[in-house]
Amino acid sequence: MDPILAQGFLEASVRVATPLLLAALGEMLAERGGIINLGIEGAMLAGALGAALGASSAGVWGGVGVALLAGVLLTLVFVIVSVRFQADQIITGTAITMAAVGLTGVVYRHAFGVGGAGLTLPTFKPLVVPVLNRIPVVGPALFGQSVLVYLSWAAVPLCWLLLFKTRWGLALRAAGEDPEAAAASGVRVIGIRAAAVLLGGALAGLAGGTLVLAQVGTFAEEMTAGRGFIAIAIVVLGRWHPVGVLGAALLFGAATALQFLFQAMGLGVPYQLFLVLPYLLALVALSGGMGQARIPTALGRPLVGGQS
Repeated sequence: MDPILAQGFLEASVRVATPLLLAALGEMLAERGGIINLGIEGAMLAGALGAALGASSAGVWGGVGVALLAGVLLTLVFVIVSVRFQADQIITGTAITMAAVGLTGVVYRHAFGVGGAGLTLPTFKPLVVPVLNRIPVVGPALFGQSVLVYLSWAAVPLCWLLLFKTRWGLALRAAGEDPEAAAASGVRVIGIRAAAVLLGGALAGLAGGTLVLAQVGTFAEEMTAGRGFIAIAIVVLGRWHPVGVLGAALLFGAATALQFLFQAMGLGVPYQLFLVLPYLLALVALSGGMGQARIPTALGRPLVGGQS
């Protein structure tokens, strides 16, 4: 493959994988605690709109702040309904995502006018890492990205440390395996699950903000286009482990970037065929086609026998 094409393919893969990685890391934390949050798609969409609102008035870092806040606020609804009062997690998450589609559309049109014609927002510029960016092919692709890409990479070891090297992480994993036994041993299951889901909501909001602030520089209704659901598949494919999630996110990013590569190579293949690849991978991952993984035992199951 031509080095220029290879560099462009790798760069696009990393860029596309970034919001998926952030959202999947957040969902992984929630699922490790026994909560499956289908509202992650809605949180990403809220984060994207929050980034647009924040960036339009306070610059890119203002957009990051509002994106985080929007993701947390929307996820708070899920926490109250499905974690605190233990309503069905699937139904609650689906309802929140559907509500987010309508709510963001209304707010967007009110803030930017019908259609938001000509909306252009500030975006993060590439942050070049000296020396490393000179590595042939890999250097410019990996070390000439926006700061949000580097933050997503930093989130991987941070999530690993949080899960496996802290008492909080041990308690969270216990809540996801046997919440009743964890509660009997003194773990505040409801509280620790709520904290994990809210942290996941913040990461999902940042993921949506990344789409706006580091990729397209604008907002469009329903622009997340199912990425939240792909993030859930990435968690499964990554076997609920931060490093595995990173690898799975890059795989999905590469599958999406294939359309750009084949267009650049001038192959006579309709690019629409490659648009479906990430969704096919999601189906394969969710059906167990990538190999069986041990899911958290209490995933999707509320705490039985009172509040804790």
